[in-house]
Amino acid sequence: MAKKIAEKERDTSTEEKIKEAARRVFHKKGFAATRTRDIAEEADINLSLLNYYFRSKEKLFEIIMFETLGEFVKGLFPVLNNEDTSLVEKVSAVADHYIDSIKEEPEIPGFIISEIRHNVNNILERIPVKEILGNSVIVRQFNEELQKGNLKDVNPIQFMMNMLGLVLFPFIAQPLIMNGTGVNHEEFIKLMDQRKKLIPIWIEAMLKA
Repeated sequence: MAKKIAEKERDTSTEEKIKEAARRVFHKKGFAATRTRDIAEEADINLSLLNYYFRSKEKLFEIIMFETLGEFVKGLFPVLNNEDTSLVEKVSAVADHYIDSIKEEPEIPGFIISEIRHNVNNILERIPVKEILGNSVIVRQFNEELQKGNLKDVNPIQFMMNMLGLVLFPFIAQPLIMNGTGVNHEEFIKLMDQRKKLIPIWIEAMLKA
């Protein structure tokens, strides 16, 4: 009974403050390089208070990982299941959504790709990506266009990888691109905004029979 009362009395604002600090640190440094002390310092609290709210780095990371992945995927599903848009219009909507989102939080693609390798089975148990994508409107539309002979005989998995790769890879490789080409951050963002128009054109050219 005393434990339940203590749980209720916990300050949710402090809990959210810790989670936001953990999100920033984990996204920047990843799980292995992050210490609980780093998160406590980022949240401007003492370490014992962090341990009171979240008993281990692993537990806190799991929360942040699934919240981040959930938010990332959540924006994709409504686009892929829109009955009123064509295949190419969906590609354009995906490019618009993710380029605009990642410009605000550029560490997210690298964070997800880096950490998902160590936790893929648990992630697939919590988020049934295969079932969700397999039943999506975009895959149905792709197969319908394929059967009509309007598309090249391409596996829909290749289509999805191309679409997401064209959006995500430049952000993952941003330091290499900027240092290798001499473009500054503002110029890089302009290039990514241009890709919102170019990606649907490229995908359509790749798919057309």
